[in-house]
Amino acid sequence: MASKWNWQSGEGLLGIDDPAEWDAAYERGEERLGTAVIGLAFNCPLEEASPRIIKAMRLPDRGQRGFAYTAAGTAARVNGELTPELYAALRAEGHGGLAETAVDDTLDYVPFRKLPLWFKWRTVASKVKDKLATWRLNITYAAEDARKALSRRR
Repeated sequence: MASKWNWQSGEGLLGIDDPAEWDAAYERGEERLGTAVIGLAFNCPLEEASPRIIKAMRLPDRGQRGFAYTAAGTAARVNGELTPELYAALRAEGHGGLAETAVDDTLDYVPFRKLPLWFKWRTVASKVKDKLATWRLNITYAAEDARKALSRRR
């Protein structure tokens, strides 16, 4: 089974379905752990993948940490929920940087009633921000149309 996972090239790691193999690779210090944790998010129960996603979020390589946050977003998509530890990790990172897509995926794929308070607040804040942007654009377009109409009169 381990022969189909090439830790040097990363080939096949999105298909990893054995948390023990990921743990062994972590102990060996393999470089593509973030990539492999995405495979765990797809192929393992959330309770098994979650602690490994959290570990991968602490990897020294920024790119692999980014993949760990992608794995959290993938877990939200696949399961329609996250563990309290994953919610806490996403909140700690904030809605920006490495966690931006993962937070957005969580807001899109986890039902509002299942979200912790901070994520509910992010949902409301996002809706308010979108509405304000829409109003601003409508006012801008109306002002431009009025300016054009006045300039045609002259």
